[in-house]
Amino acid sequence: MTDARAVLRHATVRRYLASTALASVGHNILITVLFKQVFDITGDELDIGLIGLAQFVPAVLLVLVSGWVADRFDRRRVTSLFLFGRVLCAVGFLLYSQWEPGAVWPLFAIAFLLGATDAMMMPARRSIPPLICSPEEFPQVIALWTATFTGSSIVGPVLGGFLYVAGPSTAYAIAAVLGVLSIVPMLAVVYVRQPEKVTERPTLSSALEGLKFVRRTPIVLAAISLDLFAVLFGGAVALIPAVASERLGVGDIAYGWLRAAPGIGAAAMAIWLAVRPVQRRVGPTLLWVVVVFGAGTMVFGITHSYALAFLALVVLSAADMVSMYIRGSIVPLVTPDDQLGRVSAVEGVFIGASNELGAFESGVTARAFGLPWSIAGGGFLTIVVAGSFALLFPSLRRIDTFDDLERPGHRIAVTPSVD
Repeated sequence: MTDARAVLRHATVRRYLASTALASVGHNILITVLFKQVFDITGDELDIGLIGLAQFVPAVLLVLVSGWVADRFDRRRVTSLFLFGRVLCAVGFLLYSQWEPGAVWPLFAIAFLLGATDAMMMPARRSIPPLICSPEEFPQVIALWTATFTGSSIVGPVLGGFLYVAGPSTAYAIAAVLGVLSIVPMLAVVYVRQPEKVTERPTLSSALEGLKFVRRTPIVLAAISLDLFAVLFGGAVALIPAVASERLGVGDIAYGWLRAAPGIGAAAMAIWLAVRPVQRRVGPTLLWVVVVFGAGTMVFGITHSYALAFLALVVLSAADMVSMYIRGSIVPLVTPDDQLGRVSAVEGVFIGASNELGAFESGVTARAFGLPWSIAGGGFLTIVVAGSFALLFPSLRRIDTFDDLERPGHRIAVTPSVD
């Protein structure tokens, strides 16, 4: 397998990673401050969940359009266009904070627009890595991308916590600047091989092709739906503002570090995966790390100790990083180039459901049952989900190596089932 350092010698890979780092740090600053600002204004966990719902709904509404756009047009330009859309949303949050209103509905409206820009951008951005490296280098590119993405999940929230003390306007302004800077390296990315573009006119059948492929390919359906249900039930991260304030009694800076804890665990694991990637027992590893994720969520839900809460977030996010790495390798390896954007759009809805809709679910259950039961109960259900998938999708637990997925006609992965 190609060494990660060899992959980094490619300028186009470095540009893609640089764009990811700048965009992700800015986005994490924005989300950290937004969730905290909403909770400080209303003091209601449900409003945190409603922000997540506002970001998720556009992904569902745009799933057919976003995937087709990613497969039809230059993915670098599509990504850059909607990165600029993120910048405009950050400016909108900045203007709201300058006015200091008491109503929070403008935040929900801008969060909806932010969700729409992310929904359009994600399929294009996630479809670029297979085009900037050889198939042999792809797992290392994914490992480096996840390390960059999750490293940004440390820097962004920590900066967000410090900047929130200075004022939300300052934080949103810096997020906007980072968004602008992320566009430059993205436009400079050079493809190693050109993608197969969709050339036919847009039709409903063409737009639905990604959904059909996922439904016909059990291994892809299993991989992305496992992540959906695991993080949907175990979405404790969204409730960190409430946990920090109500259960741990810490201030804004400590909240920022707590918000960064998932990034610390994920980044550490991503670095480990770049050096020691998962090579054997891929399927069983995926299932077991989901169990660890659920157990860490349960600990986070019941503890009153800041140190233990911090450690639990580190552990559960490290486990989630392994899941993200495996899923991020499985889906592109079994998806044709000309369908990758549409399949990524469907995957984006699943990811959005697990994150943004998971935030909504966490807010609703926290309002109904209280924080401990909401978080710990979700962690328990995540463990149940992992066990259920081991029984329902035997092909998933039988995956040994990623080569199994690449081998044409292999019974586990490549050949979709016939309708």
